[in-house]
Amino acid sequence: MKKNLVLLMAVAVVCATVFICGCTGSGETPVTPAADQTPEQTAAAEEKIVLTVYQAGSLTSPMEKMEAAFEAEHSNVDVQLHPAGSTKLAKEITELDAVADVYASADYSLIPNMMIPDYASWYVTFAKNQMVLCYTDESTFADEVTADNWYEILARDGVTWGFSDPNLDPCGYRSLMVITLAEMEYNDDMIFDNLVGEYSQIYQTIEDGVVTVHANETAPVYPVTITPKSVELIAGLESGNLDYAWEYRSVAEQNAESGVKYIEMPEGIDLSAIAYKDTYAKVLIDTEGGMMKGKPIVYGVTVPKTADNPETGVEFVSMLIGPTGQQIMADAGQPPINPPVGFVDIPAALDSLVEMNA
Repeated sequence: MKKNLVLLMAVAVVCATVFICGCTGSGETPVTPAADQTPEQTAAAEEKIVLTVYQAGSLTSPMEKMEAAFEAEHSNVDVQLHPAGSTKLAKEITELDAVADVYASADYSLIPNMMIPDYASWYVTFAKNQMVLCYTDESTFADEVTADNWYEILARDGVTWGFSDPNLDPCGYRSLMVITLAEMEYNDDMIFDNLVGEYSQIYQTIEDGVVTVHANETAPVYPVTITPKSVELIAGLESGNLDYAWEYRSVAEQNAESGVKYIEMPEGIDLSAIAYKDTYAKVLIDTEGGMMKGKPIVYGVTVPKTADNPETGVEFVSMLIGPTGQQIMADAGQPPINPPVGFVDIPAALDSLVEMNA
């Protein structure tokens, strides 16, 4: 009798075990209910928004910091930076149907001139810069070059120097502006011909006191080098292939640890000062992107009409022109414009951050 009772109890235990296993599936671990998941687990399960940022090459350092800051506050966003010459990027958006959620240009005027009204409806100016001549301790005549004789140094035999393509990069046409303005600053009308005209197909014409530099065709020859974007010239300096290169001051400062030094130009030619805007305006650069007028260096940003993620793009711009972005720009050697200036139909989300252009 006892044996039968034990046997019945054993069978009952086995049946209960089978029943429980059947209810929980084939040995798989039960899924944690969504309500019990951590925010990190939930975010990881979601598909991230890819935010495409087209940005001037000279903005690479601060934009990398912006990428980290924005992603830290937006765990569902993957910021993807695309640095290049600002003119080149604008052409990709307007002529090649490239899609960008944010466009940040080293020359704000490219936005109203190339993108509004078909590809953009607003823009904000947010940072400044200035042109400098970069070199290293290994550059030929590095121990002699100054703000007073740099154009004589560049013209010496065996000295190699470069600037970026004026048809692709604002730093390129600004380099030509500096060299042209130097003729007025130093009262020497041969500076441009000695440095540029003799070694390329770039040439000048003068009418009513305004100098037009025709740069549609460049075709440089030794000792002049022209690169697609200005930041590529830094590698030439570091390798010794170039003795001197025209750059933005911010780029020079960002590369100081690798031995890059720079000569500051007088305000009358470095494109930094509002007080000299009438002087700068005496130079025009004829490029494939249009006629570029000399003016102080000001950066601009917009969200193109063709953006895939316009709302997230505006959020990125909000951080860029707000306290976080302004501190990042200042740390990168690019003085922020405070307050940033808004133009045309600014999104409501940016109203409190900008001062509207009168």
